Amino acid sequence: MLRRWEVVLKLEQLINLKEFGHMTLFRDDLNETISQIQVSTIRQFDEEVSAIPDMVKLTLGEPDFNTPEHVKAAAKKAIDDNFSHYTGMAGLLELRQAAANFQATKYGVHYDAEDQVLVTVGATEAIATALTTICNPGDAIIVPSPIFPAYIPIIQEAHARPLFMDTGVNDFIITPKMVDDFIAAHPDEHFKGIILNYPNNPTGVTYVADEVKALAECFQRHNLWVVSDEIYSELTYGSDHVSIAKYIPDEVILINGLSKSHAMTGWRIGFLFASKEMTAQLKKVHQYYVTAATTIAQKAGVEALTNGIDDALPMRKEYQARRDFVYQTMSKLGFKIARPTGAFYIFAKIPAGFEQDSMAFCKDLARKNQLAIIPGTGFGAEGEGYVRLSYAASMEKLQLAMDRLTAYMQTPANRVD
Repeated sequence: MLRRWEVVLKLEQLINLKEFGHMTLFRDDLNETISQIQVSTIRQFDEEVSAIPDMVKLTLGEPDFNTPEHVKAAAKKAIDDNFSHYTGMAGLLELRQAAANFQATKYGVHYDAEDQVLVTVGATEAIATALTTICNPGDAIIVPSPIFPAYIPIIQEAHARPLFMDTGVNDFIITPKMVDDFIAAHPDEHFKGIILNYPNNPTGVTYVADEVKALAECFQRHNLWVVSDEIYSELTYGSDHVSIAKYIPDEVILINGLSKSHAMTGWRIGFLFASKEMTAQLKKVHQYYVTAATTIAQKAGVEALTNGIDDALPMRKEYQARRDFVYQTMSKLGFKIARPTGAFYIFAKIPAGFEQDSMAFCKDLARKNQLAIIPGTGFGAEGEGYVRLSYAASMEKLQLAMDRLTAYMQTPANRVD
């Protein structure tokens, strides 16, 4: 029998890999695609700057409002009424009906709740389910960039290829000609689809009806599946949201959810809307990924989309005032900004005379003035030279943030020219 100190020694030897030869305690024979995927730059940067004392963070895209009280009350009632069992894989029918009615009432797009709507675990699962369903190995997906980065590893996991189309040349607005030229420039690629995210993260730009209709005709002409992430649809300023599903419903996989419209990021309720035939395929992927969304959160979702159908309106009013304040302040400091007409982000070009490496600029700002904003490269190489900040924060916090940014920009030692 081994004595205690010998057991300890043996364990140390195992940890030091002396007993396993070429093997390690963390094996290197995992899925090669997963091994090559990097952790989100946005999350990495947020964690890094969070350690700095007295930091003001405008980093993550999360509403600063609380979930409406009537929605929370519905969830509490669901708990008391013992709604604690699985729902069907597609989600509660009453929630799918509420979601379909919301889309019809708000945006004039029509889906049958029975077989054209799925309840997902947030919009993120909806994105994964949609892209997994349409992608074959070797397919190419057009990814307008800069863009929210979550789409990219999901495309890669499906062994398809994300091809990045720079939208910065047109103030981040996609045009049919841009798509035509991009496809023509890649004659050997098999283009399967395109990501459409509007109102857009990170730029805040969105589209009016004529622009959406023209894009729909272009995508249909190129036989593209359109994965349309419209999670910020309730947060538009100056015009109502227009869904591309209104024009080409059979080619669109529409994504939405409650995170932004009802300040329910942690509840994880999203939706997929598609044709009956496509929904049947989406459901296969969805059921094996998650089985079903949380039942209590689904009951809260019913309340949000029925009695809370206009819950986003007061939030939208507040966001617009914040947008105007931040936009005006940063413009005066020399930042070039495509005026955001949706979501709650400012995507700004770093002024000439300052560090154009966006990561270096943001780290210097965080270290010297305790203000955290996100480097543009967190949204693709096309975001280099830009920074993104979220104005989903109180006006008091935004005023402090702009004071700190102003102090940094007006300090001669921070210039590099």
